[in-house]
Amino acid sequence: MAPNKKAQAAQKAALHGGKATKHKKIRTSVKFHRPKTLTTARKPLYPRRSAPRAPRLDKYTIIQHPLATESAMKKIEERNTLVFIVAKTANKPQIKIAVKELYDIDCTKVNTLICPNGKKKAYVRLAPDLVALDVANKIGVI
Repeated sequence: MAPNKKAQAAQKAALHGGKATKHKKIRTSVKFHRPKTLTTARKPLYPRRSAPRAPRLDKYTIIQHPLATESAMKKIEERNTLVFIVAKTANKPQIKIAVKELYDIDCTKVNTLICPNGKKKAYVRLAPDLVALDVANKIGVI
């Protein structure tokens, strides 16, 4: 074939389509699922809230107050542990960080329980190099 004839054949195939046959898709399910299309991230022109929200649990809302009952004093003296009433929604890592930030003390372990009156109690075990009695005096428990 001459180059001109090849070009004409290609032009004709492009206009009218080639020798392709239509294939009918075989459906394997009776349900029609709408195809997924492109979803772009929202780009608002202005913020819907005037100021960003403050975090719900900061260190002051997590730790409400230290406990100074007889059993708490026994824990301070014998087990090197401080007892706090904390927010009910706070978890152990949050309590540990809040104690570190508020009182500048390292704690090794945090145990929690929810009292029958609905409050949450946290037993904060201090690092071996700290004495809970001194820390309790500094905080003002004793």
